[in-house]
Amino acid sequence: MIGGRTFRSRLLVGTGKYKDNATMVRALEASGADVVTVAVRRISLDRTKEEGILFHLDPSRFFLLANTAGCYSAEDAMRYARLAREAGFNEFIKLEVIGDQKTLLPDVAGLLEAARTLVKEGFTVMAYTNDDLVTALRLEEAGCAAVMPLASPIGSGLGLLNPYTIRTIKARLTVPVIVDAGVGTASDACVTMEQGVDGLLMNTALAEARDPVAMAHAMRLATEAGRAAYLAGRMARREVALPSSPTTGMLS
Repeated sequence: MIGGRTFRSRLLVGTGKYKDNATMVRALEASGADVVTVAVRRISLDRTKEEGILFHLDPSRFFLLANTAGCYSAEDAMRYARLAREAGFNEFIKLEVIGDQKTLLPDVAGLLEAARTLVKEGFTVMAYTNDDLVTALRLEEAGCAAVMPLASPIGSGLGLLNPYTIRTIKARLTVPVIVDAGVGTASDACVTMEQGVDGLLMNTALAEARDPVAMAHAMRLATEAGRAAYLAGRMARREVALPSSPTTGMLS
């Protein structure tokens, strides 16, 4: 549940980088995702043009989450959030304020500034941020409906670099924690969900896979498996072997 809305799937997916719209739609369907993100700065907002992304996204099937990807200042991010709302998107916004063009890491100061303003303007803000506890706490205090720490840099495919910080953020926040960016394959998704987070958001891992549709299906299963494993509770790690069957009452 995010911002008062309930979603069935814990996997959220993006719409960028696909070779064509047909592949994108098939991958989105295979992912089982309810929430699909759209970069309002990078696409045409005209839903009537077949070559555009929005033409192919059925709002009765997908919850369209506008995002501010490509914005390098709080001012730009707020401008495109408002544009998305004027263009007919819902009140939700995935807020990105990028601070460095090379690493695509967030600008924390700009992110907090934009988050505070947009929350006051009635947006339901889901904030993309570093895997930093203090920043995550500040975003929650600012009124964000979800905090979205990175697993690793955007588009890197490096997987979850610091499980400890993600677990710490999840343990300390009361709003949903959705890990966003860096997941490269199904094992990354599973390991990330095993940390107890509420969900995952990914794009490049699907769009740049050799078979995006098959990878989307794999990510769906991995997300579900990781969540199930977290709820089941893993066995304790030991530095010695321990027989899996009883050592007493054995036949001689």
